[in-house]
Amino acid sequence: MKQCTHADALPHPDPQPLSETCLECLADGSHPVQLRLCLTCGHVGCCDTSPGQHATKHHKDSDHPIMRTHEPGEEWRWCFVDHVLV
Repeated sequence: MKQCTHADALPHPDPQPLSETCLECLADGSHPVQLRLCLTCGHVGCCDTSPGQHATKHHKDSDHPIMRTHEPGEEWRWCFVDHVLV
């Protein structure tokens, strides 16, 4: 089974969210469907179901490898580079 090669490099504790919602969606006038938190810098972006796909765009622009859900009651993490749950 493929594993994430980036999890050991993450800051501890997780970074504080830079916002409570996807600021790119607010600027675009759209509504984020689900929120994701970058575990490198704290950027909050929307998921790929949202029109802007801002969490993925943040990864592509920054090369930050791992995000986690920023939804209440959810705990999962995703590595964009290795394409696996962390």
